[in-house]
Amino acid sequence: MTAMMSKRFYLTGFLCLLIFDTLTQISMKYAGGQALPVELSLVWLARVLRSGWIYLALGGYLGSFISWMTLLRHAPVGPSFAASHLEIVSVTLLSIWLFNEPLTSLKALGGLLIMLGVLCLARDSSD
Repeated sequence: MTAMMSKRFYLTGFLCLLIFDTLTQISMKYAGGQALPVELSLVWLARVLRSGWIYLALGGYLGSFISWMTLLRHAPVGPSFAASHLEIVSVTLLSIWLFNEPLTSLKALGGLLIMLGVLCLARDSSD
């Protein structure tokens, strides 16, 4: 694989992983809201299974797994592992918009540190 092709492959793979992981987390939040009140009964299980969000979450898990296994096969482990945590940043940002969650200075600092860590590991592996 040429250097340009491998960069494009990594970028596409990390983007797919980010999208699938974010889809999973957001879908689980919506599915969890529709599953309330939680109880150990068939009625509750039926309510969960009727939610379309649970199936989007399962699809997101499957897409994440395939993306992750493909990246691990071809990409360096350090940057791959770090990039697999970028969904924390994307879910935090989407939660502000979708769920009216506050962006605290601690959340902003954490997101910035995650981004810096991914960039440092990506740069280190390319040397």
